[in-house]
Amino acid sequence: QVQLVESGGGSVQAGGSLRLSCVVSGYTYINYCMAWFRQAPGKEREGVVSIESDGSTSYVDSVKGRFTISKDNAKNTLYLQMSSLKPEDTAMYYCAAEVGYCPPTSYEYNYWGQGTQVTVSS
Repeated sequence: QVQLVESGGGSVQAGGSLRLSCVVSGYTYINYCMAWFRQAPGKEREGVVSIESDGSTSYVDSVKGRFTISKDNAKNTLYLQMSSLKPEDTAMYYCAAEVGYCPPTSYEYNYWGQGTQVTVSS
């Protein structure tokens, strides 16, 4: 059974940094697309960044230059390094995975973590 467990969320002031982690178990995740999504209260879930098995990435414009996705195959862990955080980055952040290429929408991801809260104060 595939399991994704996120950690690393917290409360920071604007301009600060956080690193989220997502430990994956239950499959050889390097053959999967991995992604980070976020959802703020009252808003739709938003794709933040995805990474294909070949390492190619796709970021939403609002985080380009501030967030970096990476993965450690030996540790089966996906990371999201977030810097220069802004209050509008406040959301629940979710790790997601899917077999093959990264789907265009969140609805097509079959594997999700429970989420980790990120709160950025001004």
